[in-house]
Amino acid sequence: MGLGKAGRPHSPARAAAVSCAGLPVGGAHRRPVAVRQRASFPSCILPAGRPPTSRQRSKRRKYSSYNLPPGSLGFPVIGQTISLLRALHSNTDYQWCQDRIEKYGAVSKMSLFGSPTVLLAGPGANHFVFSNQDLIFTETKAINALVGRSILTLSGEELKQVRGALHGYLRPEMVTKYMRKMDEEVRRHIDLNWVGHKTVTVAPLARRLAFDIICSVIFGQGVGPIREALAADFETMVKAMLSIPVNIPFTKFNKGLNASRRIRKVLRQIARDMEGALQQGYSSSADDFFTYMLVLRSKGTHSLTVEDIVDNAIVLLAAGYETSSVLITFLIRCLANEPDIFGKITDEQEEIARSKGPNEPLTWDDVSRMKYTWKVALEILRTISPIFGSFRTAIKDIEYRGYHIPKGWQVFHAQSITHLDGKFFNDPIKFDPTRFDNQSLIPPYCFVPFGGGPSMCPGNEFPRTETLVAMHYLVRQFRWKLCCKEEGYRKDPLPTPVLGLPIELETRTPPEYAHA
Repeated sequence: MGLGKAGRPHSPARAAAVSCAGLPVGGAHRRPVAVRQRASFPSCILPAGRPPTSRQRSKRRKYSSYNLPPGSLGFPVIGQTISLLRALHSNTDYQWCQDRIEKYGAVSKMSLFGSPTVLLAGPGANHFVFSNQDLIFTETKAINALVGRSILTLSGEELKQVRGALHGYLRPEMVTKYMRKMDEEVRRHIDLNWVGHKTVTVAPLARRLAFDIICSVIFGQGVGPIREALAADFETMVKAMLSIPVNIPFTKFNKGLNASRRIRKVLRQIARDMEGALQQGYSSSADDFFTYMLVLRSKGTHSLTVEDIVDNAIVLLAAGYETSSVLITFLIRCLANEPDIFGKITDEQEEIARSKGPNEPLTWDDVSRMKYTWKVALEILRTISPIFGSFRTAIKDIEYRGYHIPKGWQVFHAQSITHLDGKFFNDPIKFDPTRFDNQSLIPPYCFVPFGGGPSMCPGNEFPRTETLVAMHYLVRQFRWKLCCKEEGYRKDPLPTPVLGLPIELETRTPPEYAHA
């Protein structure tokens, strides 16, 4: 998850739960604020002339020997947080980042979400961040409270165990086993929510489709009351991930926390039921995530508790939900605006359909043949990246391009800014799927929708497969046009059409294949 996103995502913005630190900037000394200040709110707005504490003076002396990046930390606590959130909401985040780079360079300091932060941008920064083990993912207090102990917050041996397990579960060979479930869920969703409708609003439907597929594959839960309860609570929990973590009744955070507890209660019971079935020999299949993780634990591959497995399942749900729903939504938007591309995708999907029998589900080989459709999807990910940037924290003093990043400082990694850089992509604003005819021509670490190097997303095949299956059935059955051609989108933090992307539908062919 990340600032969007939309990585991650995507997912929701990541920010360290520490306060702003004022430091000497350009030779002029500003009043420092302790990195781990625990002041009440009124003390945060005391006049600047208040004498510094001994702890603050110690911090000033410590950082005076550092070659910190250029830039300003702004106002205490607030820093540049409001300007970043405003840029995301108005879809001017790329320009916000470019303005800072033009002023300070690709490495600069600022304050975001109450933490002293170093902005890193460019392909070199992408390589540095993705391969640096001294930079760990950071979450807001709200996300930590809502998600718990997951791959986003673990480190050391526990992180290695979880990453290894996730890579195993989400590797392409395993995704082939989930194809039938994905196919069934997509066709059921279209039959229920698209067939017979003259207009639909795409964004909420794409989110629900992504949720249903992941719920089926990760939790082994088909259609029923458990899935419906999880869906309602999950929406509430996601909305609370960027909220102020004050647990007061009826606040967004309070509602999200209560929803998270209900989700955990349901998932714990599902996991324990599966654990009992395994112990009694009633189940040996590892098709769903819970069973897979429990089988690995019984073999000594990892030592995660049921609670840890539940926490990581929630993260998987959130991550897949982010990328897939954004990609499907903006693919549908793109095809409404690009009839030539719509026609080429339809031709590709019809050719695949002609090689199959009536109602025969898609296979991994079928998805592998959807090359042009995936090139269009990649161009969507380039131009409207689900993840604008992500946050990490330095676990020790590190150096990048001659500048120091002190231990405990936050790094805001603007990873997708290279996607729209004319140095790496000719005429970057133009929508052109042929850019991906030969991906080897794209410079390394310039197109990173799923991360890179050791930090490559372990589940990137999952949203790819889900998106391609959905588009196969949609383009063969419908044509559509936008209800509001001028509708823009904002990042909140995921890219989201302002009106949810309402479209007018026209049925293209009989819907016999829409029935599972």
